[in-house]
Amino acid sequence: MTLHDWLWPGFLAFVAIILFFDLFVLHRKDHAISTREALVTVGGYVTLAMLFAAGVFYFGGPGRGAEFLTGYLIEQALSLDNIFVIALIFTYFKVPAEAQYRVLFYGIVGAIVMRLSLIVPGVHLVEHFWWVGALLGLVLLVSGYKMMTSKEEMADPGNSRVVKWLRSTGRVTEEYEGSKFLTRRNGLLFMTPLFLVLVTVEVTDLVFAIDSIPAVLAISNDPFIVFSSNVFAIMGLRALFFVLSGMMREFRFLKHGLSLVLIFVGFKMLIQHWYKLPAEVSLGVVAVLILGSVLASVVIKDEDRGQTPEEVLKHRRQGSDRLAE
Repeated sequence: MTLHDWLWPGFLAFVAIILFFDLFVLHRKDHAISTREALVTVGGYVTLAMLFAAGVFYFGGPGRGAEFLTGYLIEQALSLDNIFVIALIFTYFKVPAEAQYRVLFYGIVGAIVMRLSLIVPGVHLVEHFWWVGALLGLVLLVSGYKMMTSKEEMADPGNSRVVKWLRSTGRVTEEYEGSKFLTRRNGLLFMTPLFLVLVTVEVTDLVFAIDSIPAVLAISNDPFIVFSSNVFAIMGLRALFFVLSGMMREFRFLKHGLSLVLIFVGFKMLIQHWYKLPAEVSLGVVAVLILGSVLASVVIKDEDRGQTPEEVLKHRRQGSDRLAE
């Protein structure tokens, strides 16, 4: 077997070992994740991603290396937008602090499987049918415009059709049972509220993947580069959640930066049949847009900051009470 033949099985085995070590060694016992612990974990995952990027630069050349870094940066940035939504879900379902990490862990395992099933056929379609790339480019342009102009209206996590259907089965317990997703009552298998949380997080990730996967497909036509950059970004997401979940409202210009990124990669995908933008240029544009929006949020202060997840739910319930009256 050549080196290329070993790439996929080797990378999947590498990811499996990391996830096993993370869950069964570092986080064997359920506990509330401290900011310090989360920062160390984030640092570890970023270091692994940069070492992997160095390997891509060495073995694949500057072009592939730039594609990996651009894909990683886009997925990481779009994941930041996902953090506030996950925090809202945890707040709504009142998930115990010591159980949150386990939900995020299995949620990310599901996200990896989901991306593998979407990225490989996605790259194949874009390579063989130019109009698929153009169609995805239009989707990204529309998504970027909507993100730029729409108000941040978040759906009530408890009102999703999936959650309502699961509750209607009568097989959901009222109380949490530690970090268990399933439990037995009188010989029957029941779902705990933590299972509903996991399902809601997975559905949310699927919605976000509609933007993130086409965005990375616009950067590279190599399924391994697209998949590996996605995996490294989302593996660090759960640790990043514990660092940034309470700070996301501070980055008020991030949404504008992300919307411009989607518009840029959408335009890049529209024209790629006629003109391929160099990977290094894409990396530079994406980095400037994301880092610029974060820097602008830090420098330009605003007293009217966004709401925390707790404030969002409080105002929503107050509105429901007024309507009921």
